[in-house]
Amino acid sequence: MGALTLVQAPAVEPITLDEAKAQCRVELDFAADDTLLESYIVAARRYCEGLQNRAYITQTWELAISAWPDRDFIRVPLPPLQSVEGVLYYDVDGAEHTLDAGDYIVDTRRQPGRIVLAHGKAWPSRLLRPANGIVIQFTAGYGDEAADVPQEIRHAMLLLIAHWYENREASVTGASAKVSTHIADGVRNLLGLDGVMAV
Repeated sequence: MGALTLVQAPAVEPITLDEAKAQCRVELDFAADDTLLESYIVAARRYCEGLQNRAYITQTWELAISAWPDRDFIRVPLPPLQSVEGVLYYDVDGAEHTLDAGDYIVDTRRQPGRIVLAHGKAWPSRLLRPANGIVIQFTAGYGDEAADVPQEIRHAMLLLIAHWYENREASVTGASAKVSTHIADGVRNLLGLDGVMAV
């Protein structure tokens, strides 16, 4: 797939602090755990994004790959893809070149999105540097606001946040372990995933 580097993190989270408090049954005017809950919100978003290999709120990334593909497209990870800001490539001397935007089409309908060669075009033949010879900057996510993220994803995050708030150890046993299994099942089902996850 290549190496991914986060360039611009999301400006907001899919879950607000007030929503997390409501899910955890914490009074809105109780501020002692605000920092903890905010960290759980970020962790839940990253956890769910990682499970789905998706981006939720608008964010910018760089994808570095070492060679042009032997097909007419490059898959862009972390759907949904919003746009491709540019495709740079570096020759063996380290000189930077830009792939002409007219040479490719950005396919945002497919998930994951793709960079597809335009009709009659080919990938550059210039010899690339041995590692990370191609760098693609792209923007991904459902949108700029929490409401743009599907409700199922937001609910999965809320389940995780409340579970972590109630169970602060790395592992749980007994009745809590059964609850943890139910939470994992719920999150998996909401995210449309198969298999067992550790919560």
